[in-house]
Amino acid sequence: MKRVLVTGAGGSAGANFIKSLRMSGEEFYIAGSDINSLHLELASVDSKNLLPRCSSSDYIERLNEIIGKEGIDFVHPQPDSEVAVLSERREDVEAMMFLPGKQAVRICQDKMLFMDTLGAAGVPIAKSYSIKNRGDLESSLAMLLEINHDKAWLRATKGAGGRASLPINEAVHGAMWIDYWKKHRGLDWGDFMLSEFLPGREYAFQSLWKDGEIISSQARQRLEYLFGYLTPSGQTSSPTVAKTVHNEDVNRIATEAVLAVDRAATGVFCVDLKENTTGVPCVTEINAGRFFTTSNFFSEAGVNMPHIYVRLAFGESFESGPKYNPLPPDIYWVRLMDMGHKLVRGERWKTR
Repeated sequence: MKRVLVTGAGGSAGANFIKSLRMSGEEFYIAGSDINSLHLELASVDSKNLLPRCSSSDYIERLNEIIGKEGIDFVHPQPDSEVAVLSERREDVEAMMFLPGKQAVRICQDKMLFMDTLGAAGVPIAKSYSIKNRGDLESSLAMLLEINHDKAWLRATKGAGGRASLPINEAVHGAMWIDYWKKHRGLDWGDFMLSEFLPGREYAFQSLWKDGEIISSQARQRLEYLFGYLTPSGQTSSPTVAKTVHNEDVNRIATEAVLAVDRAATGVFCVDLKENTTGVPCVTEINAGRFFTTSNFFSEAGVNMPHIYVRLAFGESFESGPKYNPLPPDIYWVRLMDMGHKLVRGERWKTR
């Protein structure tokens, strides 16, 4: 039996990864860790383990203690922060991992460096500028409003979930937003970027790779957002409603984006894309080394990528199915807080 440690097991993304392994038909011993003992109460794991923040000097030591105590074979870090730390210190971790290369993780976790890397490779992206001062903000906003007269997209260069995102069309609003984050949240001018606002459809491309070869992938379109109505930007990175799509442009551009980051790509790469004013899907970011929050969507639909990922890590030989579009289009995934989730195939709605 494989013995797996999932970090961030107290969060939704970790929980859905665990659900995928549980529904795979293979028996696993799953240990979970988190920095929050209260959240760990919800984790469906065989053992619950408290860890310090990954910025702590004893994080790796404590992680290895759990690995030894639980006889762990494989570690899956789900939070971005832990992916970053474990990527840099992978040689010190006393269990297997299946992470992208160190430089790939570094690039993907710095959104301005990421945009520069993809732009140099000719991959479609939102035109973006680093914001180091008020002058940068004003000049960049003026240029971006020539592309989209409505607004531009201000956000932090690091962090998940659309951290510090705000659509703006006046520099004064952006300056006040940055000032707030500077005074209250520890960010500064150099921690922000301003991007072309992309008004079109939004896609999420989940993919598995080994040694530069794509093993499995599936795209979905985000249709509604969890608590989007409560955020200044009107959206979050986590959908309440999504559906599978077959879009060859999305598949091609997402693949080009991953290879631009790492020609020998290995592990999981989750690519976000949004259409520009001319309908071209532009890459906005890649989550390298961890799954999208709703990884169990595709698992319940019939393509269990977390299970494939673990089997790849263990070096197993197996038929993983088509590299692209393994699921039919128009499979819907609906989820809400405290209401669970439901998979709807085609247009088989009970109330439409």
